[in-house]
Amino acid sequence: MRDGAGHGGARSMHLGGGALVKAAEAVVAKGCVVAAGLLQADPAEVAFADGRFVVRGTGRTVDLISVARAAADPANLPEGVTPGLDSYVFNQSDAVTFPNGCHLAEVEIDPETGFVTLERYVAVDDYGRLVNPLLTGGQVQGGLAQGIGQALFEHTVYDPRSGQALSGSLLDYALPRAGDLPALDITLNEVPTSANPLGVKGSGQAGAIAAPQTVVAAILDALAPLGVEHLDMPVTPERVWRAIRAAGAAQGREHSD
Repeated sequence: MRDGAGHGGARSMHLGGGALVKAAEAVVAKGCVVAAGLLQADPAEVAFADGRFVVRGTGRTVDLISVARAAADPANLPEGVTPGLDSYVFNQSDAVTFPNGCHLAEVEIDPETGFVTLERYVAVDDYGRLVNPLLTGGQVQGGLAQGIGQALFEHTVYDPRSGQALSGSLLDYALPRAGDLPALDITLNEVPTSANPLGVKGSGQAGAIAAPQTVVAAILDALAPLGVEHLDMPVTPERVWRAIRAAGAAQGREHSD
């Protein structure tokens, strides 16, 4: 069971998953006590694996369902042990996890139109122990698409006089589509953390955090020989075209002087 402020993206596995682990450990610990009574053994000699409680070094076992049924009857329990195998834990985690990674973008810019083509995107990230690598990979892909969209396409536009939203629907608000993205090259480098029982780190926002500056940095690197040093997001073809023309005009003035 988890008490808290609800689902929180990257912290849900860190906090909620940690609470589940601790609750499961409490259930198993109580189950070992109940199973010890059924198996006439010391609780310290009982272990749990594959759905069964077993007395170490012997063939004496009892399954989880039988232990749960026995735990419901106070007559089967030692003094001080409450009926049932349910548990409650409070998981307060002040420790912060630090996922980390390195992202690389390769772009091609048409100097005549300012159009930016994202040719390649590579991401190497560490999110700690991966509970579901396929799901994590999908999360990273979605985050990268969101971040690339922020860098190149997405712009909420308002009328400066009335404040009316001019991009109030997807007919006007540009989202990245499959054809706008290259095949994303993602590598997950698994380095567990000691900050929580699962060893997990947040992955929910990583792609969206890293992609915008990665893409913009690649664009500015390509335009650096022309003297372009700054571009606001989204880096639309018009903004790139104007920056190229302005840089050319400035260089022309310098030569004339």
